[in-house]
Amino acid sequence: MKRIKQSRRVEAIRWFLISVSTLVFTPALYSQIYLDSTAAIDARVEDLLSRMTLEEKIGQMTQADRQYLQSEDDIREYGLGSLLSGGGSSPPVNTPDSWADMYDRYQSYALQTRLRIPLIYGIDAVHGHNNVKGAVIFPHNIGMGCTRNDSLVEAAARITAKEVAGTGIDWTFGPCIAVPRDERWGRTYEGFGETSELAEHMAGASVRGFQGQDLADGSTILACAKHYVGDGGTTNGIDQGDTRVDEATLRAIHLPGYIAAIAAGVGSIMASFSSWNGQKLHGHHYLLTTVLKEELGFEGFVVSDWAGIDQLPGSYSSDVETSINAGIDMVMVPNRYPEFIHTLKSLVEEGKISESRIDDALRRILRIKFKLGLFEWPFTDRSLTSQIGSTEHREVARACVRESLILLKKKDGVLPISKNLTRIHVAGKHADNLGYQCGGWTITWQGGSGAITIGTTILEAIRKAAQGANVTFTVDGTQADGADVGIAIIGETPYAEGRGDRADLSLTEEDIRTVRNLKNAGLKVVVIVISGRPLILTPILHYCDAIFAAWLPGTEGLGVTDVLFGDHPPKGKLSHSWPRNMEQIPINYGDLNYNPLFPYNHGISSFANSAPGSPPEFYSAATTSDGRAVEVTFNKRMADPSSSAEQFIVNVSGLENTVVNARLKPEDETTLILTLASSVAAHDVVTVAYIEGSIYAEDGGKLASFEPELVYNDVVTSSPFQAVPGRIEAEDYAAMSGIQTEVTSDIGGGLNVGWIDAGDWMRYNLNVQSGGAYSVSFRVASATHAGQIQLQRDGATIGSLNLPITGGWQVWQTVSTFVYLPRGPQTLTVHASAGGFNLNWFEFSFVTQVIEEEPLPNDFELSQNYPNPFNASTRIHYYLPRASHVTLKVFNVGGEEIATLVDRVHEAGSHVVSFDADDLSSGLYIYRIESGPFTAVRKALLLR
Repeated sequence: MKRIKQSRRVEAIRWFLISVSTLVFTPALYSQIYLDSTAAIDARVEDLLSRMTLEEKIGQMTQADRQYLQSEDDIREYGLGSLLSGGGSSPPVNTPDSWADMYDRYQSYALQTRLRIPLIYGIDAVHGHNNVKGAVIFPHNIGMGCTRNDSLVEAAARITAKEVAGTGIDWTFGPCIAVPRDERWGRTYEGFGETSELAEHMAGASVRGFQGQDLADGSTILACAKHYVGDGGTTNGIDQGDTRVDEATLRAIHLPGYIAAIAAGVGSIMASFSSWNGQKLHGHHYLLTTVLKEELGFEGFVVSDWAGIDQLPGSYSSDVETSINAGIDMVMVPNRYPEFIHTLKSLVEEGKISESRIDDALRRILRIKFKLGLFEWPFTDRSLTSQIGSTEHREVARACVRESLILLKKKDGVLPISKNLTRIHVAGKHADNLGYQCGGWTITWQGGSGAITIGTTILEAIRKAAQGANVTFTVDGTQADGADVGIAIIGETPYAEGRGDRADLSLTEEDIRTVRNLKNAGLKVVVIVISGRPLILTPILHYCDAIFAAWLPGTEGLGVTDVLFGDHPPKGKLSHSWPRNMEQIPINYGDLNYNPLFPYNHGISSFANSAPGSPPEFYSAATTSDGRAVEVTFNKRMADPSSSAEQFIVNVSGLENTVVNARLKPEDETTLILTLASSVAAHDVVTVAYIEGSIYAEDGGKLASFEPELVYNDVVTSSPFQAVPGRIEAEDYAAMSGIQTEVTSDIGGGLNVGWIDAGDWMRYNLNVQSGGAYSVSFRVASATHAGQIQLQRDGATIGSLNLPITGGWQVWQTVSTFVYLPRGPQTLTVHASAGGFNLNWFEFSFVTQVIEEEPLPNDFELSQNYPNPFNASTRIHYYLPRASHVTLKVFNVGGEEIATLVDRVHEAGSHVVSFDADDLSSGLYIYRIESGPFTAVRKALLLR
């Protein structure tokens, strides 16, 4: 066996001594075929299977999360076949050595069972060993797809395998080979791109990287292709939703990646939470057994997703029966493992699940365990532990970052940035935030903020790359006057499944202001967008001179500056079509009327300026904030156009608006200012076109005619902030999609927003006077449909509200919900997740202040339950580094105590508290933990 290494021998001896007192060794034990490493794997499987009781077989089909073990001895008592660490389920001290110690300890319990069958341990190592502090974090798959480099993808997976194996763990729940078809889906970044070709191309490379040439090699791990099948195609991009396509489409778009993974020898496949035409995949016999196992010849085992069988209709017993008979071999039951084991045994004894189905599942699972060499070398190879986070590994991740970086748009003379400039001003909340740079599934499930692990932020990388320049930094882009260039690093804050679903992919007002502040300082502005999907760039496109998509690059920020300062050319090509606006979503390569802002496979691959004398190219256009002029920007410096105003045609909401004057913008000579005969109003749709005439670039290149281009209406984004608390008229939105205003029939009603259908939205600029809990009331009317409103603050969902049928389009009723709003400027999006209603106004009333008090120190932790932030039976997690008195209480927003969950001394370690919220109504609740002088508060929204 290739696993035979000195360090593994040492670990085997150490753990042998720990467990020897509980084992009975006889000569016959050594005569068993399944323990003979020289025997054929199939012979070993059949020998072991013949010796197993039904209880032992069921134990091998059971996977629990380590944090929910009632006792570590349950591994032995129940004969568990597998454990996992879900997102954030880490040992109390998060270091590679602690992970390895934990794994070996769990394995020692498994080796105390009658047949000494080792555990297989799973983890979501989806972009590096991302749960472990100090491990290298690679770009998420959306960025890796942009490299178009399968060798690099394989190398990244190979390094991930080594780092995972260095903590003892045998199995990663990756690669995700979803084909995301709607960027509103919160897991878009987990797929390689929007086409089946990318999934197919990268799936095999990932599997080869994880599994290597031989699974018995101690530096390889088991791969798991997920989520089978169609998870990226759900309607409206809803996580765990329904993929409504015919079988031909399912096979053409969503199946090829699995065919490639099977061809590469993938040993496990995870079923999807989602449904296909209304039927949950976890219970889909045709897709799991007929197609996957029989037609495609998949010989590995199928594992369920986190408590995935619970989503099947019916009782728990029927969930187990349906899923096992459909083809699930190993069941991820994070906390219900005793109930699952009892239920499955009863179903076999009742004849509802055949023993042959159980044996088929066991053959698949045991075959993999033998291939991994777990029976010979079940413990951690500590020589690999020391390699975690090594410089060599980080260099590969750095190459992945620079090859995934995409130059979307640029003007001449901006890139590459010189390292010898006098002053570079950096801005943006993502500039010096490693957690934001890594995104979700990093250290914790949803990701985090700040120095959550070891790495180099982009700001740090800029300072290292341009050591001769004075690099200054402000988060909001102010104090940039006098700099040679501004670099704005903006984008999405971390999220993972569920919480990542967004109805509106617009940039936050904070990010827009940051870019504007740099531009208003008279600088050339380079923007770097950190995101898990394409975002709507129109509010900033006109105010930057170059823009990069960096996706979620991980820990190696120097990969960004490798390109930014010209040490390497830009190589990345878009793995997703980039929409112009939300109305275009979903948008995918091959659609009819395909007209994205940037097409699939787009990416500028050179910093070279346009040829002297070449025609200038349209770059962007925007109205001035007062609506009196249109600015048109080109890729190069322009000549004075003052005698040629009539050659531009500006159309405002279907009517031509005369251009009375054209002049060069003094502070930016790439831009022409077109003064209009009448001002543009908020919500007007504006276009600009040009008929070839006498407009030239400074270098003599003549501007050619261009068809109407959309003008960004800056009058809209300049609308005033609405004060909170207070009433906001529905028609006073800053931006919207799909609605129109109309006169309200009742006296004093004014205008209302009407014709609101599912998917429509309005965005409002708020200025919240005092952070805290608010009651928000909506005046709504609906004739025949019960609508639903989803509320999003700066892109993150903060609540939803079911609307009544009022009996008429002008029959008004007021309904309310609770939300939490922090103090200061922010955006609120009112999104119709179910339509058929009108909205007159909504009003915020202050309820109570919620203060985030002195935080727990870094070695204390308080978190919400996994995977749902708050529901009718929630679990609250906290970790104590030492024994101390703890109080944990739940309050409503009025400050009334609902329950005391903990009020006693707790020992050191991780703790889980259950809270039954069945008697509570929908609304905002607060739970507060105190330990000594430290306090932490978390908000949770209960939705029914």
